[in-house]
Amino acid sequence: MRGIKFLLVGRSGQPVPAEHRANFKNLYLDIAGYSVLAGSALNFVTVYAARLGATAFQLGLFNAGPAVVNLLLTLPAGRWLEKRPVDKAVFWTSLVQRSGYLLWALLPFFLGAQAQIWALVGLTLLGSIPATALTIGFNALFAGAVPHEWRGRVAGVRNALSAVIFIITSLVSGYVLTTLGLPVGYQLVFGVGFLGALLSSVYLKAVHPLAEPENASAPVPALSARRPRSIRLDILRTPFARVLAGLFAFHLVQYIPMSLFPLYQVGQLHLSDQQISLGTALFYVMVFIGSLQLERLTRRLGNQRLVGLGATMLSGYPALLALSRGVELFLVTSAVGGLAWSLLGAAVGNYLLEKVPADDRPAHLAWYNLALNGAILLASLLGPWLGEWLTVGPALALAALLRLLVALVLLRWG
Repeated sequence: MRGIKFLLVGRSGQPVPAEHRANFKNLYLDIAGYSVLAGSALNFVTVYAARLGATAFQLGLFNAGPAVVNLLLTLPAGRWLEKRPVDKAVFWTSLVQRSGYLLWALLPFFLGAQAQIWALVGLTLLGSIPATALTIGFNALFAGAVPHEWRGRVAGVRNALSAVIFIITSLVSGYVLTTLGLPVGYQLVFGVGFLGALLSSVYLKAVHPLAEPENASAPVPALSARRPRSIRLDILRTPFARVLAGLFAFHLVQYIPMSLFPLYQVGQLHLSDQQISLGTALFYVMVFIGSLQLERLTRRLGNQRLVGLGATMLSGYPALLALSRGVELFLVTSAVGGLAWSLLGAAVGNYLLEKVPADDRPAHLAWYNLALNGAILLASLLGPWLGEWLTVGPALALAALLRLLVALVLLRWG
């Protein structure tokens, strides 16, 4: 456990206070398990669908379907959460949502190629129902379990751990897929992802808010305070509305090219699974390197500037990918994207939390959840349409330009 003890030392060697150590440790182990899922099943599911013959529209549904569910269920999920302790709600929703990944591995036994594509889309859609409550609940749980002054540290360590484990899992998965091929390799990779997801849920169960009520069955104050029964329109008349608008635009341009990436990698660059996994691993090597500097950069620049700077760098990813003609520039593209995401991955969440009133988190986070999923839904429709209209390469170039414009707005106005 020496590695964990090392992670429980803060800036300038300052030890983590005893009352926070269990939460921090379990948050680190949670992201470790989740990163196994992310580096295996989640990393290759759209590549698998593309190899089965999925269209840009079908690939777009992997993001659009969950976005629709989130838009419809954000308020009901909030009302469900207000009646329960947030830590228990996060555990059970994670367990239900992640149990579906086992079915991914079983599909080739029963279905043909096109049927598998639609089944994967359907299972992703079903999993997004508990995931809606999980997303809202985890944001509140993280805010309640990690004091403000430690969030940069904890988020940075989680990013770094995620990067290391993702790299290893992605490389091993790529080797397995190249060696075993369709469908056995993907079944094994999806099975490993399921086990990582279960491990993550086990450690999430041990994360608890700092200020728990005396009655353990009562909801956590940070989650239940001023819970809206409907969307609070008064929030749109506060400075938080500008934050919402900026994050909506950021997520919109972030997701527009998502459905085009696997099509370009498989259809235009003709990359193997091993090459794709190598690019993904390089991406997360840069995430790891950048994450080591996140705490220092957060103190020096603040979260808003980090978001703007990271978004500016991220605009280079689709631009460089559109220029790629082989694996070499693809790898450079992956490195640039990873360095950008090392700043964005944690800074976006911390930027959001610092703009949300501590006594009114649920109402503000509900608005953010709506903005996020509205952006994903719109982007998931725009991306495939642009790919059909302009073809994939020019659509990626346009997406890069849109990302750059939004990044400059975030830098200037936040």
